[in-house]
Amino acid sequence: MSYEVLAASSAVRDIKRLPAEAKRRIAAAIADLATAPRAKAQKLAAENAYRVRVGDYRIVFRVDDQVREVLVVRVKHRRDVYRRR
Repeated sequence: MSYEVLAASSAVRDIKRLPAEAKRRIAAAIADLATAPRAKAQKLAAENAYRVRVGDYRIVFRVDDQVREVLVVRVKHRRDVYRRR
């Protein structure tokens, strides 16, 4: 049984700003989250979320097992993804 993958508006905005090659790789990694969201992910200590590394970019997401949803929160370069606004 797979998860439904949703993206926050901020994540959609982040993805639109990426170079074409990075967009392709990020899209493939996000699609993989539907089958096994925690398979290649690491738990973030500072918040209730996980991250997946895709080259120099990070996908930060939350998993809700009750409704089987994955919410992509941020997609940014590794130097910017953990900074507070």
